[in-house]
Amino acid sequence: MSEYKGAVVTGSSRGIGAVTAQLLAEQGIGVVVNYRAKAPRANKIVAAIQEKGGQAVAVGADLTTVEGPQALVDAAVENFGSLDVVVLNASGGMETSMGENYALRLNRDAQVAMLQAALPKLREGGRVVFVTSHQAHFINEVSTMDAYDAVAKSKRAGEDALREMIPQLSEKNITFVVVSGDMIEGTITATLLNRMEPGAIEARREQAGKLYSVEEFGAEVAKMVFADVPTGHTELVGGAEDFLEQSGK
Repeated sequence: MSEYKGAVVTGSSRGIGAVTAQLLAEQGIGVVVNYRAKAPRANKIVAAIQEKGGQAVAVGADLTTVEGPQALVDAAVENFGSLDVVVLNASGGMETSMGENYALRLNRDAQVAMLQAALPKLREGGRVVFVTSHQAHFINEVSTMDAYDAVAKSKRAGEDALREMIPQLSEKNITFVVVSGDMIEGTITATLLNRMEPGAIEARREQAGKLYSVEEFGAEVAKMVFADVPTGHTELVGGAEDFLEQSGK
């Protein structure tokens, strides 16, 4: 069982975040399951965790608001006694209804705000995991599909901004790890992308040989919460070879 007691997993009412939350709970960590609008879905994840004897609480919080990040931090401390792990999984920007610059506000500004809110409460020796995609991680060297370009650039901006906080984290012996994956089958992003550029997912699947499922990638994210890696480490999950070739890395 883990020595960590409390975790916040952003955007964890479905998909990769939900899988990650459930796997962390199985390790004995109390998990704050975060949702923006869909409470029933989050409550379902919490119920599934509790049925297996785990601890979890659902907290509605929009990370792009001033009070959102703090609500998640407070929930972890109040319910589980400490905050040891933050998994920055929530992302988006493909939605057309959320206003201009939403991708940047969510994928960069809200990520930084979440970590800034967490930092005073994060226990020494804790870990922060940022979840991204190869399309975003390598965007400065390898171009992506037009429909995903703005989102990819905003996620890379978020990663860069978070990496700049590593010295602050290191003062408390908190490690920062990036988990980057290829397009993931069945995620909202993949579905929206395929709608905007029909055949995009199939083409990527052929190129990569295989695309990870939500369950498979969630397991990799959870694994990196405990992995013995140095701060600043990037874990490339599946299909990164062609990105590395094209970027000359």
